[in-house]
Amino acid sequence: MSDMSKSTVVIEASMSQVTEVLFDLEKYPEWSDSITKVKITERDEAGRVTGVTMTISAGALKDEVSLTYNWDGAPGRVEFELEDANMLTKMDGAYSVKDLGDETEVTYELSVGVSMPIPQMMVTKQEKMTIDQTLAQLKEHCEA
Repeated sequence: MSDMSKSTVVIEASMSQVTEVLFDLEKYPEWSDSITKVKITERDEAGRVTGVTMTISAGALKDEVSLTYNWDGAPGRVEFELEDANMLTKMDGAYSVKDLGDETEVTYELSVGVSMPIPQMMVTKQEKMTIDQTLAQLKEHCEA
């Protein structure tokens, strides 16, 4: 995954607590302001979500996206890729989780493409804002 915006946060919670929240996609609207609705469309034989439709509202961007999830690197990494959307042409990313004992390091990578003529600098700025907001909300939720 190249050309990704990314950021990292350290959360004062165990890796199992953090991954429990992070991997429960159906509950994202409970802690993430930018994801307002989630519908699971597919699961693998282990019960993990491999297909999901989400309604997102991140800044000026509002869209319904269908994503596929790849769990090959779990529990340390989960990747997602855009299958379909109304406005977005790309929404690829990953969460990497590292056990630090009593704390957990989470890195969120994201790359977005839009169907409208928007300067790449603005797209990258929105990616970074989305990442930082998501990590801050994840931290707040896990540390509550």
